[in-house]
Amino acid sequence: MTSLPLAILGFVTVIVMLILIMTKKASPLVALIAVPVVTGIIACFFIADAETGVVDFITNFKSLGGMITGAKGIGSVAATGVMFIFSILFFGILTDAGTFRPIIRTVLNLVGTDPIKIAIGTAVLAAIVHLDGSGAVTFLICVPALLPLYDALGMRRTTLATIVALSAGTMNILPWGGPTIRAHTALASMTGTEPTVTEFFMPVLPAVLVGLVCVLVVAIILGSGEKKRLGSVVLTSKKYVEPELTDEEKALARPKLFWVNIILIVLAIVSLLFSGFAPAVVFMVFYVLETLINYPKVSDSKARVDAHAKSCLMMCSVLFAAGCFTGIMSGTGMITEMAAALVSIIPDSLGKFFPVIVGIIGMPASLLFDPDSFYYGVLPVLAQTAEGFGILGADVGRAAILGQMTIGFPISPLTASTFLLVGLSGVDLGEHQKKTIPWAWAVSLVMVIVALITGAVAL
Repeated sequence: MTSLPLAILGFVTVIVMLILIMTKKASPLVALIAVPVVTGIIACFFIADAETGVVDFITNFKSLGGMITGAKGIGSVAATGVMFIFSILFFGILTDAGTFRPIIRTVLNLVGTDPIKIAIGTAVLAAIVHLDGSGAVTFLICVPALLPLYDALGMRRTTLATIVALSAGTMNILPWGGPTIRAHTALASMTGTEPTVTEFFMPVLPAVLVGLVCVLVVAIILGSGEKKRLGSVVLTSKKYVEPELTDEEKALARPKLFWVNIILIVLAIVSLLFSGFAPAVVFMVFYVLETLINYPKVSDSKARVDAHAKSCLMMCSVLFAAGCFTGIMSGTGMITEMAAALVSIIPDSLGKFFPVIVGIIGMPASLLFDPDSFYYGVLPVLAQTAEGFGILGADVGRAAILGQMTIGFPISPLTASTFLLVGLSGVDLGEHQKKTIPWAWAVSLVMVIVALITGAVAL
């Protein structure tokens, strides 16, 4: 039986947190900690023991600390936090050494200063990089490489974050992506007769291809807006004029080590994709290597760490705050009860429309549910109900992966990748969500429509 108070508290927690962040009434750091802590304390009045059914406020209250620091809380993001620190140091030191300046100069001289071409290139690059299936790796590779280019032209950082998010999100539907594997696993465990993950995915391939085209269209639209905003002065120049370096930048620059640093970047990327080592380990090792090569003096290396310490602190603080949020939401059972409540309010008469309903709510649902809760908790119930009306559970699963933690994963506060993206881009989470959510939902809905037309999702 659904615990209505816990479900209500869960929805209140998410809604209040999103409102505070998106209206800038509170910083993400404050909202992600304060809101779930308050609702978590209230939830202690309603959490009943699984065996006895007794509610013990004192015991529940004492368990909050474990929820926050446990495996589903800060413990789940600790490794990502380490990765954040050393990835910032890695790319920050490369930037200090001037590694990206020749790359920016070359790219800008090739594409000119046309924001439309740059926006399209951003989408294509993010899609290619995300072939590995990792959003974190995509952001770690694309954003640091493209951010100096955007800054050089005066293009909005939010545009960069939006395009990268949409491109990576669409590619996240691939069979080796987390959502597709989760959906297939959940349905297979329910029926025992589901096809392989590739067979499960193939019917939605046309929808994914159309989704990628939509992302390119969005990139053109956003690039056109940037082009109009920047005006003709910047855009008329055929060659990129590199700004004059300050004395400090000249002192830090290591032009003779350009190719050495490029090799380090390539090796780091290859290691991220194929070595099997955790990203945190890769960045730790390559941070040490680049420091020893570029700034071997202890005083110089310490100064570089000090220069990037603020960025490291801010990113990790928000990440651990997100761990606090997810830990309390999971530990108190609020996420589980939210899922049960949503299922209970859908009339049985709408069972045959479940695939369409799931497809429509998929992207917004990524703001409410983490992927495990949705795919392993909500999806089997929806699929079972739909099968009672003659609808295949696989149709519900395919509809789900067109939005739930695919297009929505770089937007949702429930995923660490979101904070990695906004942190690397240097944009406000609320601004990123306000700009990206409408485009993301539109792309998701287009893919659902294509899936309906092609028969990948039954109506």
